Amino acid sequence: MKNNTIILIMISVVVLAAVVYTLTGTESPEDYIEKIEAERERQFKFLRFNFESPLTDEQKQSFTKLNFYPIDLAYKVKARLLPIEGRKVREVPLTDGTKEKYIEHSWAEFELDGKTQKLLLLQAIKEPDKRNFFLAFADETSAGETYGGGRYINARQDGKNSITLDFNMAYNPYCAYNPDYGCPLPPKENLLEIPIPVGEKNYGK
Repeated sequence: MKNNTIILIMISVVVLAAVVYTLTGTESPEDYIEKIEAERERQFKFLRFNFESPLTDEQKQSFTKLNFYPIDLAYKVKARLLPIEGRKVREVPLTDGTKEKYIEHSWAEFELDGKTQKLLLLQAIKEPDKRNFFLAFADETSAGETYGGGRYINARQDGKNSITLDFNMAYNPYCAYNPDYGCPLPPKENLLEIPIPVGEKNYGK
């Protein structure tokens, strides 16, 4: 009987720990850094070896690494999700002069660099998962240490009224590597007046 009681207590503790982990999203800094580094390695291998890579065969021969800022946990932020009433379809200009349609879905409002920031979240017209959003932004590092056409984040709603924006995961569009590609430019609402010194740097620099 005592053994059964001990087992039940142990199971309860494990279940409680799992619930707390799920609700808080707790992740050790070591696990987080390992996850980011694994994603960076995946990006490199895709660009270097995948046939769908934007790199030309000549570029692949000399391609040895991607350039990133150091990982900084302060740039993984929890944002308030503010839905846009009367959502409209926006034609977003691409770097090749064409346009692509997206839905103006929500605002992501968060605190960073001592100020309240707000970015426009777009959603692809045919996006099957309505919790997924496309975020294109530029900041004070753009056209210097980072690509002049801005960077992207794939954001996913993780709460009823919240979304996590992880700028450590900011990556370059294909046109940063090859100008033959047309890539969406950040909307004017997403031109940040602060530097975002995390994520991917400019290709070749």
